[in-house]
Amino acid sequence: MLDFLAENNLCGQAILRIVSCGNAIIAELLRLSEFIPAVFRLKDRADQQKYGDIIFDFSYFKGPELWESKLDCKPELQDLDEEFRENNIEIVTRFYLAFQSVHKYIVDLNRYLDDLNEGVYIQQTLETVLLNEDGKQLLCEALYLYGVMLLVIDQKIEGEVRERMLVSYYRYSAARSSADSNMDDICKLLRSTGYSSQPGAKRPPNYPESYFQRVPINESFISMVIGRLRSDDIYNQVSAYPLPEHRSTALANQASMLYVILYFEPSILHTHQAKMREIVDKYFPDNWVISIYMGITVNLVDAWEPYKAAKTALNNTLDLSNVREQASRYATVSERVHAQVQQFLKEGYLREEMVLDNIPKLLNCLRDCNVAIRWLMLHTADSACDPNNKRFRQIKDQILIDSRYNPRILFQLLLDTAQFEFILKEMFKQMLSEKQTKWEHYKKEGSERMTELADVFSGVKPLTRVEKNENLQAWFREISKQILSLNYDDSTAAGRKTVQLMQALEEVQEFHQLESNLQVCQFLADTRKFLHQMIRTINIKEEVLITMQIVGDLSFAWQLIDSFTSIMQESIRVNPSMVTKLRATFLKVLQIIPESMFTSLLKIIKLQTHDIIEVPTRLDKDKLRDYAQLGPRYEVAKLTHAISIFTEGILMMKTTLVGIIKVDPKQLLEDGIRKELVKRVAFALHRGLIFNPRAKPSELMPKLKELGATMDGFHRSFEYIQDYVNIYGLKIWQEEVSRIINYNVEQECNNFLRTKIQDWQSMYQSTHIPIPKFTPVDESVTFIGRLCREILRITDPKMTCHIDQLNTWYDMKTHQEVTSSRLFSEIQTTLGTFGLNGLDRLLCFMIVKELQNFLSMFQKIILRDRTVQDTLKNLMNAVSPLKSIVVNSNKIYFSAIAKTQKIWTAYLEAIMKVGQMQILRQQIANELNYSCRFDSKHLAAALENLNKALLADIEAHYQDPSLPYPKEDNTLLYEITAYLEAAGIHNPLNKIYITTKRLPYFPIVNFLFLIAQLPKLQYNKNLGMVCRKPTDPVDWPPLVLGLLTLLKQFHSRYTEQFLALIGQFICSTVEQCTSQKIPEIPADVVGALLFLEDYVRYTKLPRRVAEAHVPNFIFDEFRTVL
Repeated sequence: MLDFLAENNLCGQAILRIVSCGNAIIAELLRLSEFIPAVFRLKDRADQQKYGDIIFDFSYFKGPELWESKLDCKPELQDLDEEFRENNIEIVTRFYLAFQSVHKYIVDLNRYLDDLNEGVYIQQTLETVLLNEDGKQLLCEALYLYGVMLLVIDQKIEGEVRERMLVSYYRYSAARSSADSNMDDICKLLRSTGYSSQPGAKRPPNYPESYFQRVPINESFISMVIGRLRSDDIYNQVSAYPLPEHRSTALANQASMLYVILYFEPSILHTHQAKMREIVDKYFPDNWVISIYMGITVNLVDAWEPYKAAKTALNNTLDLSNVREQASRYATVSERVHAQVQQFLKEGYLREEMVLDNIPKLLNCLRDCNVAIRWLMLHTADSACDPNNKRFRQIKDQILIDSRYNPRILFQLLLDTAQFEFILKEMFKQMLSEKQTKWEHYKKEGSERMTELADVFSGVKPLTRVEKNENLQAWFREISKQILSLNYDDSTAAGRKTVQLMQALEEVQEFHQLESNLQVCQFLADTRKFLHQMIRTINIKEEVLITMQIVGDLSFAWQLIDSFTSIMQESIRVNPSMVTKLRATFLKVLQIIPESMFTSLLKIIKLQTHDIIEVPTRLDKDKLRDYAQLGPRYEVAKLTHAISIFTEGILMMKTTLVGIIKVDPKQLLEDGIRKELVKRVAFALHRGLIFNPRAKPSELMPKLKELGATMDGFHRSFEYIQDYVNIYGLKIWQEEVSRIINYNVEQECNNFLRTKIQDWQSMYQSTHIPIPKFTPVDESVTFIGRLCREILRITDPKMTCHIDQLNTWYDMKTHQEVTSSRLFSEIQTTLGTFGLNGLDRLLCFMIVKELQNFLSMFQKIILRDRTVQDTLKNLMNAVSPLKSIVVNSNKIYFSAIAKTQKIWTAYLEAIMKVGQMQILRQQIANELNYSCRFDSKHLAAALENLNKALLADIEAHYQDPSLPYPKEDNTLLYEITAYLEAAGIHNPLNKIYITTKRLPYFPIVNFLFLIAQLPKLQYNKNLGMVCRKPTDPVDWPPLVLGLLTLLKQFHSRYTEQFLALIGQFICSTVEQCTSQKIPEIPADVVGALLFLEDYVRYTKLPRRVAEAHVPNFIFDEFRTVL
């Protein structure tokens, strides 16, 4: 008959595909359960208030139109709904696809069963498939996996959360309307069951059987599967556990399958006493805590409480005398086998001959160890016992007392067993790989010995006192031939023949009185030994390794092992070499090594920064003793040695496989160090940059200096330690610190984004080495936001005055220095280029936000105000054409200003904020450019030249379009921009921040705004334009830069008009002054001229741009008059 799993057997392939999909679905569900967006839980009040009106459970389906109409009448809710959709649709879709695949799985399984019944698969029926060994396993697994899926979903993704996600998907996704969408069926299957995985939560009635029956499954299939699981050993596990007392462990996998599948036919649990007694006697005579899938444990005492037949049947097992007997038995077994294992692990005990002669004994010991560990770990686990249940507590206390349970001793047994298992496996693998070579070697040696003996009896070889004997000569030659004829491939026949040859050699020694000749005896003994070795070698079979693999399965402890973490870490701390025993199973524990390492590193940092004085290049002989500092240096050496011991422990481990995942201890150590570094640096940054806004003077510089010292300490110690730990310390430092800063910048910028970057989408966040998130202490989400807002607070243009030539901010009232460009050097020292770059990026987002706010304000206070519009229209008529001189200019200008007075306060604030941020961006660019030229001059030069070359090519292309230009899909311009900004080779003032539409009256509004501010300023020969009265604060550089940035966002003709209006104002006002007897340039004209000068200077445009609107003699002369 055709092999059931053959590729051309459609029946076998179909069920195999279904089962493999089932395992993949469970893996995806477990993976997704760690990424449930917190907002769907609606746990805290803030989330409920914000999202309560847009996140619905299944009550939504009773009247979707009603809910949607509620949303439609509130624009702010619609906006929030749209934003929520953009941010969550991707993850919600992924959850929906996982839920859909669960439904599709059971539909596919039902279709397969229908096909079997209808005879679609020729010669195959449900009965014949269940008779086939592979078919039987796959059908049982298919149903079991469906049950596990449902249980995992309910345990890991709460019912309410599922409903909210499904409704969100239904509302947001276009796929719901497609004809093949089975949204209704998925909702019916996965609606909330009322179950909660919270400790102490009550179990809903008829749970989980009512949940399991939501999609009907063929009843005869369920009862046949249960029948097979009750009667057969479907995985043939009993052969790996021949001892009767190990039977329940041998059938443990089958028991967990049966436990899940019984919920599909709950009548057995309720009323079939005989069947339940049979099941309990076979599978649960000595255990009641089982692992159903990858460490998900279930306590049958609780699980079967509502079912009469099941509960009655289990009572025999739970009888206190039985509990006591089992606990005592496992206590005795674990003590006995622990002593045995420790004996086996003594150096030199497990030799090849000893192993080959004692395979059954060693395997029995392994079985005893694993069975004892399994029973004790499962039955003493906290997760399997509800502390509120009196009966549970009573049983568990009884076990703890009678098994003399000590977690440390159990853990030690676990470690020793793992080590023993590992050594045995390695030896067997080695022996298997050399099996044929050794066998052929022994055969050759044995054959040669016989040939030599034949030669001895020929009388040719002179061996003392051996007479010629042709019979023996012929006989030994024959034996030699027989030995050579042994065939390795036919091991059974070869084994039988080898035994016969050994007997013949013993007989020949007795019959021919050959004992008298010692040399002949020696030859015979050697040959018998070689033949014996051949028998041993031929008995090395792969089955032993397979048995060890089955026996050593620790998947039941996938989650339980966490409870031993503290014991493991403590053991490593006390004895670093212990690491060698902690193989693959306990990799997460190795995190203690980086922790201990960093504890020592902190001490080294303290010693190096505070206690040890740096030795100067030249040193007087009499001061040598002061600089020697033997005490602190000895302490540093001692700590360094401790760190290198930790590392040695890890590097002693070999690369190992965990399932199919390859684990490299060196990589593990590096990841551990990275994890600990990230944890500590992130905490230092979070804690170091929290400011008190009321502090006078600001805490900014002291805190930056303090944080700089901390970061420098980390950096120096990493550099110092890298050779002792065998890692690239500075590379790790660069990568991780940049990742932390970039991640925090990204999270801070999320505030300004509609579609936020979630943790799982972030290129900087990692599940493997996660960057911790801290609770915000103010409006900022992260430390980079707090730093940025503190800088903005202390350089606020309403409080401070920025002197451009000195790059310094002074307090307007006290004239004391507030801060200067040294601030940015300090940030560069503390946070590095990434920090400055991140600050720059955040300021970009803030400028965009301010400009957007400005546009909406412009709409509100100018374009919707009739009186303001009339004033502007009259002014436009009065000053047209722009090249003319305005007659009676003062009156016209100042009446327009007076009529629009109320709008300038908000206008000034917006412009100054943008200007202030642009000044900060300029300072950051200067600092980045300076440090880039200083630290990486080749990079700076290469970037500048590449930039110039690219711009020249692009300009050439615009003059002659046949020349090349980067294509749409070419990322060159985008990528080089990131490099140029990081190196400070850019001008923030030329940047376009927002896209804009045409705005009526825009140039004239800005012109009016500027001349309305000029009376508040006065010219100072040393400082330029400064504020006239601190009570009415206006700071000149932010004003100029803010206006300049604003105009840059619009078409250049607006700027042309704006400059023409200023030119007209200057000419008209000067014209009016010349009629006086002693002409004097008015202060406002000086301000306007200075504005034009600064405009030309900041934009780096030629002066003729301004001279187009103002005669050049006025430009040349006005400073001489001042």
